[in-house]
Amino acid sequence: MSNTHSWRKSSYSPNAANCVYVRNNRDGTLNLRESDAPETTLATTPATFGGFIRAAKAGTLDGLATRTAASD
Repeated sequence: MSNTHSWRKSSYSPNAANCVYVRNNRDGTLNLRESDAPETTLATTPATFGGFIRAAKAGTLDGLATRTAASD
């Protein structure tokens, strides 16, 4: 049996305390969860998740939390 549907964490995460886990689903979508709240999951597509990762690496999202908090 394949490990495709198992939760995986980044090799950059040294422990399970502050990690984001990802899982491939049979329908082609992805689920994401945080180690602090594993019962809460986010569903997305590989294309959308890839776009998020590219934006994060490019710095496009830098300061987003600060801008959001200031606008509340």
